[in-house]
Amino acid sequence: MSSFDTHLSPDFSRSPDLWLPTLRRYLLFVSGGNLVWEMLHLPLYTLWQEGTAGDMIFAVVHCTGGDILIALSSLVLALLLIGDGAWPARRYKATAALAMTFGLGYTIFSEWLNTAVRASWAYSELMPVIPGINAGLSPLAQWIVIPLAGFWWARRSSRIVRKPSATTSPFIPDRRQNDV
Repeated sequence: MSSFDTHLSPDFSRSPDLWLPTLRRYLLFVSGGNLVWEMLHLPLYTLWQEGTAGDMIFAVVHCTGGDILIALSSLVLALLLIGDGAWPARRYKATAALAMTFGLGYTIFSEWLNTAVRASWAYSELMPVIPGINAGLSPLAQWIVIPLAGFWWARRSSRIVRKPSATTSPFIPDRRQNDV
């Protein structure tokens, strides 16, 4: 490890390989979670009554792909702005919170743009709409529940993989919090 790495992150040697598996687990979780969510909330859109089976399959695949891109872009932007060289061992919660904020903010904008301005899609009478912003509750809940659960799962799994320190047993996973 270079002195540059040591200066940026004194304890980076404890978890240098966690960022990629954590990122993979997060994206795997949000991909599956968003696919299921997109399928389950189809009845909340007029497409459910007016579209063909092909239209609905396309919408689910298209929207899930967009959700994955939003999740990845939000996380990368959060990491660039406030991340730490030792992420996810440090600044995990702050980075996750900022990424979720970006995802939620984009979703509010996108729902408004596509329902009010472009009329690309419309809510059915089943969709609860939040007054003032006229965005559907389901897509907003989606951008709270899925990323929150994804970050929790990715972090929980990374704790099990973490290399033991001198004060822990090599046979028991180190479950200490390293967040700042």
